[in-house]
Amino acid sequence: MFEVKPTPLTGCVEIKPRIFKDERGKFVKLFHSGLFAEHSLMDSFEEEYYSVSSKGVLRGLHFQEPPEAHIKLVTCITGKILDVVVDLRKASATFKHVHATVIDAEEGNMLYVPEGFAHGFYTLSDKAVFLSMNSKKFSPEHDKGIHWDSIGFNWPDKSPIVSEKDAKMIFLNDYQSPF
Repeated sequence: MFEVKPTPLTGCVEIKPRIFKDERGKFVKLFHSGLFAEHSLMDSFEEEYYSVSSKGVLRGLHFQEPPEAHIKLVTCITGKILDVVVDLRKASATFKHVHATVIDAEEGNMLYVPEGFAHGFYTLSDKAVFLSMNSKKFSPEHDKGIHWDSIGFNWPDKSPIVSEKDAKMIFLNDYQSPF
């Protein structure tokens, strides 16, 4: 039912669901607790939300610090995004490494983002509906982020549309990771 494909960052995996298509359209199962548990993935989420973004919007790079650090399962249900994660785990062999995945609603692919990763995305299509399932509820006092342009990544746009909050995030090399 799901193909689980490792990324270069330990614990972060791309998940490709089986898509059922016929003359009516398509059917995509995003989550199944038993199948996720079989792959040692989080099989219970406390919060789910979606955002709608236009082309050129960059959201991120966000995370929650301990004790409210969370795992995310993210996908795009309309459009296409460039999804980017940064490993913030100090003991990891890939500490401060970046990984990018194109998430396309037509493919139904998802990214499983473990605790200790900053996450963000850039909208590639005219419009994208991004969906995120989180293992913990949003906690404003633990909500953190790093500046999108401080990770050494070649974004598709040097002047993306960002929120005021995201524009003021701390730079990666200045962030003291608790992970």
